[in-house]
Amino acid sequence: MRLVIAEDSVLLREGLVRLLEEEGHRVVAAVGDAEALLARVDEHTPDAVVVDVRMPPTHTDEGLRAALRLRTDHPDVAVLVLSQYVERRYAVELLTGAPEGVGYLLKDRVAQVEEFLEALERVSRGGAAFDPEVVRRLLAGTTRTDPLARLTPRERDVLEHMAQGLSNTAISERLYVSLSAVEKHINAIFDKFDLARTHEYSRRVLAVLRFLGD
Repeated sequence: MRLVIAEDSVLLREGLVRLLEEEGHRVVAAVGDAEALLARVDEHTPDAVVVDVRMPPTHTDEGLRAALRLRTDHPDVAVLVLSQYVERRYAVELLTGAPEGVGYLLKDRVAQVEEFLEALERVSRGGAAFDPEVVRRLLAGTTRTDPLARLTPRERDVLEHMAQGLSNTAISERLYVSLSAVEKHINAIFDKFDLARTHEYSRRVLAVLRFLGD
């Protein structure tokens, strides 16, 4: 992949560059602020970007706003957001748009090299990758009890893994159940959420959004 990295910590930025290049990817630019990120993406049109949420000058949400702008201006560029903390509004805002090719990981996950690389590969292929801890915090923060309260514990497990961006096959492997069982649980979730089959929207995405309390 051709990548652009935006991270204001020089040590982490250089570490990411080295890691990704050792894996055979090409880092076409590595910058320290959101403005430079947007400029480099306009210049190089990479396959994916890795961006920190909090960047100069205010270290609040510059990286997130840049990521959301990229989703509009460059919808074919995958975006993997890194954050030090679970920031509910940011994750939900990313999901509320087009969730394909989007990921949100905690920075601690970068230390888990295989998981980080797998998440980056997934979003570059048009999938989604949301940190399990982010999903758990989002679930804990929701105030809606219905229809979530109607789900069985196993259905909630399946929905939590769906929110991480995992495929049915990956969910069956994580939960040690058959693929057909996963499909039955997902259909049950759709029924309990009153999500009818249609070509106008993705029931999977809508189920995740309801799970996150959006």
